[in-house]
Amino acid sequence: MVIANKSTKHQLSALEAYKYNPINSAVENLLKEYTELSMSNEQTPQNDEELEAGTEAEQQAAEQATDEEFVELTEDQQRIVDLEAAVIAAETKVADQKDSVMRAIADADNARKRAQGEIDKARKFALEKFAGELLPVADNLERALQGANPEDEAIKPIVDGVELTLKSFFSTIEKFGMTVIDPQGQPFNPEQHQAMSMQENAELPPNTVLAVMQKGYEINGRLLRPAMVMVTRAPEGTVDTQA
Repeated sequence: MVIANKSTKHQLSALEAYKYNPINSAVENLLKEYTELSMSNEQTPQNDEELEAGTEAEQQAAEQATDEEFVELTEDQQRIVDLEAAVIAAETKVADQKDSVMRAIADADNARKRAQGEIDKARKFALEKFAGELLPVADNLERALQGANPEDEAIKPIVDGVELTLKSFFSTIEKFGMTVIDPQGQPFNPEQHQAMSMQENAELPPNTVLAVMQKGYEINGRLLRPAMVMVTRAPEGTVDTQA
């Protein structure tokens, strides 16, 4: 029994010596790390396979969504889509053509108005030049009456004939839109009158037509010839309140 106990103690001492030997401890640590590394390598292919499986699933889902987006239309559905596109194109074309037609109508209306204005102007003032040539005739008839002696019985028939001729002349030109400008006693109007001289006058207001040297004429509202007049002014030493 004693021998057995000694043997047992010897074995325990050898085991403890082996356990606390630095070399043996290093070997055990290397074996442990190798075991852990082997187990990690065995699990890595499984993880890679899982990743590949997930990637394939995602690709399949994306392909399925794309297929759903680009679902092939039936013949009737495609016909409806084509008809809708044709309607939109036709509406756009009609709107453009309508705008062009409206512009063309406006241009035509403006051209018509301009042409009508030119026609009216030509109708009103076609005789302007001819009427201007007749004015000296009226002036000569008026001078003849001014120079004649109405008390002279010898020339009285001639004077009456000249007066009738002058009245007939004025009546005729008035039918064609001509009017006489005779501003005797009226305020001076620079748009229709031409002042030839000024004379002091205390009885009439300043800038009043004192005498008409030559009558003026207009045709359809347009001045043909201004009236040549003498205009009054305030006497010396007074203030002209109407100048």
